[in-house]
Amino acid sequence: MLQVQQLVKHFGGIKAVDGVSFEVSAGECVALIGPNGAGKSTCFACIAGQYPLTGGHIVWNGQALDGLAPAAHLARGVARTFQVAQVFEALTALQNVQLAAQAGKGAHSISAFKRLDALCREESQALLDQTGLGELADEQALSLPYGAKKRLELAVVLAARPRLLLLDEPAAGLAEEERAGLMRLVKGLAGQAGQADQGGQGGQAGEAMAVLYTEHNMDAVAGVADRVLVLIEGRLAAQGSFEEISRDSTVRRRYLGEGHAHG
Repeated sequence: MLQVQQLVKHFGGIKAVDGVSFEVSAGECVALIGPNGAGKSTCFACIAGQYPLTGGHIVWNGQALDGLAPAAHLARGVARTFQVAQVFEALTALQNVQLAAQAGKGAHSISAFKRLDALCREESQALLDQTGLGELADEQALSLPYGAKKRLELAVVLAARPRLLLLDEPAAGLAEEERAGLMRLVKGLAGQAGQADQGGQGGQAGEAMAVLYTEHNMDAVAGVADRVLVLIEGRLAAQGSFEEISRDSTVRRRYLGEGHAHG
């Protein structure tokens, strides 16, 4: 379980996040939304280890993540994607995943006597198949359309066998049909059981993956997220199902608009 406890993040005199608390359990798919300047991106970055906290605590499976670098988060089973897809464009789609899978096994370099193409090939191909990229395995990442790059980044992150998946606007920049397909994949990941990582820090075998994502597109939230957290002015204004937060008067007035009054 992820526990965010009275999270505070200030930038000078600006209170970007002001005492936010929530939990995300194994198997849950939770969306973090809010208007521009609400603090959701800052909150997300703090959870991912990008920013040090001004106050509060972040706990994952009973272990404090406060002050740990992103690499230490990954070692504990916490992985993230970025709003703009981050992949190695000089490598093929398959090589991108192979490199991540090899690193996930504790190997931080590849011996001159080993060729990348021969490493973790079967499991890497399976991840490309899972993310809808199986037929593009041998395509250079540079040549992939943007929607495919977003899926490739997800496959790369999944190669680390995370138990908590943090997605920064996974549907950003995608057309409506692409968004729908990607979010169906994301929703399915939340209930996916996995294997324990090296040393068992990320979770135990069979434990369902938890997913927390930020998003602007409401069609990537409705029908996808089990629960929605709404940040307004750095504070948690509402949480619940999409239908429940759509009926919240403050959320409608400050963010969604009256057109979402009935979900």
